[in-house]
Amino acid sequence: MEIENDTLFDISHFLKHLTTSPGIYKMLNKSGEVLYVGKAKNLKNRVNSYFTKNNLTAKNSALISQVNSIEVTITHSESEALILENNLIKALQPHYNILLRDDKSYPYIFISNDKFPRLILSRKVDYSLGQYFGPYPHTNAARETIALLQEIFLVRQCTDTTFNNRSRPCLEYQIKRCTAPCVGLISEKDYQEDIHFITLFLNGKNKEIIDTLEVKMKKSVQTLHFEQATHYRNQISSLKKTQEPQYIDSKLGIDFDIIGVVTKQNIACINVFFIRGGHNLGDRTFFPKFQGETTPQDFMAAFISQHYLKLEQDIPSTLVLSHKLKDKELLSEILSKKKGSSVKLLTPIRGPKAKWVTMALANGENRVEQQLIKKERTSTSLEDLQKLLRLPVLPKKIECFDISHTQGGDTTASCVVFDSGVPDKTRYRQFNISNVTAGDDYGAMRQVLTRHYSRLKKEKKALPDLLIVDGGKGQLSYATVSLAEMGLSQINILGIAKGVERKVGEETLFLNLDKTPIKLPSNSKVLHLLQQIRDEAHRFAITHHRKRSLKKYDHTFLEKYISGLGASRRQQLFEQFGGIQEISKLKIEDLTQVKGIGENLAHRIYNYFHNRS
Repeated sequence: MEIENDTLFDISHFLKHLTTSPGIYKMLNKSGEVLYVGKAKNLKNRVNSYFTKNNLTAKNSALISQVNSIEVTITHSESEALILENNLIKALQPHYNILLRDDKSYPYIFISNDKFPRLILSRKVDYSLGQYFGPYPHTNAARETIALLQEIFLVRQCTDTTFNNRSRPCLEYQIKRCTAPCVGLISEKDYQEDIHFITLFLNGKNKEIIDTLEVKMKKSVQTLHFEQATHYRNQISSLKKTQEPQYIDSKLGIDFDIIGVVTKQNIACINVFFIRGGHNLGDRTFFPKFQGETTPQDFMAAFISQHYLKLEQDIPSTLVLSHKLKDKELLSEILSKKKGSSVKLLTPIRGPKAKWVTMALANGENRVEQQLIKKERTSTSLEDLQKLLRLPVLPKKIECFDISHTQGGDTTASCVVFDSGVPDKTRYRQFNISNVTAGDDYGAMRQVLTRHYSRLKKEKKALPDLLIVDGGKGQLSYATVSLAEMGLSQINILGIAKGVERKVGEETLFLNLDKTPIKLPSNSKVLHLLQQIRDEAHRFAITHHRKRSLKKYDHTFLEKYISGLGASRRQQLFEQFGGIQEISKLKIEDLTQVKGIGENLAHRIYNYFHNRS
């Protein structure tokens, strides 16, 4: 259902024909761009509320002033509408909705189903392959836990290919972080017992492990196996030390999240603590993108629907919230259906859970203060940049381009966008360059600028306040000509040329082909900001280039781009590990297991795939 008016949206006429059923509504501007997506139990009442006098907030006024049409989709229930709303927000990223910018997958600890299981970090979840524990808020938290477990229980982390091709124990065995099941130095029964203990640990059952190990220690003493008894004693001691700072009162349950929302000076922070298996796995902070005045309750509701509905599994049984929600029952119903068991949403006033909420809020307030300090510094840097370059307006929107290739081949380009000094990754773009002479960076720059700004001009999108190209006068000249040909000479262009020795801090700036270059001291905040933008464009270009190269090349890829890797060693790599995708994920210690590959060559291979200098 859709009603349009090219001059002014007629809400009265629209409401006469609008249903009272549940569903979602999309507000669109004259260009057909979706401004806002919402859900409603009663579509007629909800849409009407935007146009009543007592609800004309600054945000609503700005929104409805741009509305040229409204589209609605009727659903069977309000819960179905909420799920549809969530999916559309993720797909369309409407300007006036609350948007979570962090959409990375979470790390898990994975125990494989092998005869001698491996213990590793994994972001992909496939329960047919083994057991997963988490999610962990950050990879560091997961890696620290894995390192602790490997130190206590000595289980393997190596790939199956490495494991199956070992003829003697590796370094992990020598430093007492593995029992070398690959060469039969531990029985399957004893190894599986260690895996069982790890599973108990990750499920918060430390006491059960300690009780079992104490019995084993006493038996070892009685049978005069003192070395084994010492081993058990050390395990018990490590487990008790781990338990003391991390363990949570079991009365709270063993799996729950604590969510605190803090807002201040147009910054919103959502701080989440992850409690799994009775252990505090750490916290993660989210800074949602939003427009106008928005309440903490709105942020909380948006976060719960956008964050937890995307999880395939691992929704905790309890969410402990800092603010009460009017849609509490609806969210609980939807999450419970997705989880397959009850999910409670609690807002505690007192007791242990309230203390956890206080801690989440304190962390949120601290992160907001850090953001405000950073924002103030960035604002000052942008003002200084405006003065330095004599720009007519503050350079809020800055776009930077970089070209990447390997020995002139497989040329790619990147465009990164900074909004008020902060990366806006939703507007990053990547380009494959074609029909340009190999190694012709100028031609590549001209092509990418023409393609990018022709599209912006055609779609009537906002142009940047400043365009940065990674290069000196040559790159700047081609960029200037390209924009002039498109009638976009009003865009200010800045070239950043590296010094003779290409050292950070010795860059020279060229603005709009001015004859006088600009040289800033190495400690200049303006220079640091420009370096950050340029380096981000370079990182993004390199990432895309290497992904493209991985898809295109086979054995010859390694021979061509990694010195010292001849046919024999290359063949060994592929026989032992498979394709390039698998090789790109290997650690240095995995690479050194290949016959003929020493530490230096392993470092070169690893550094290439992981963008290390």
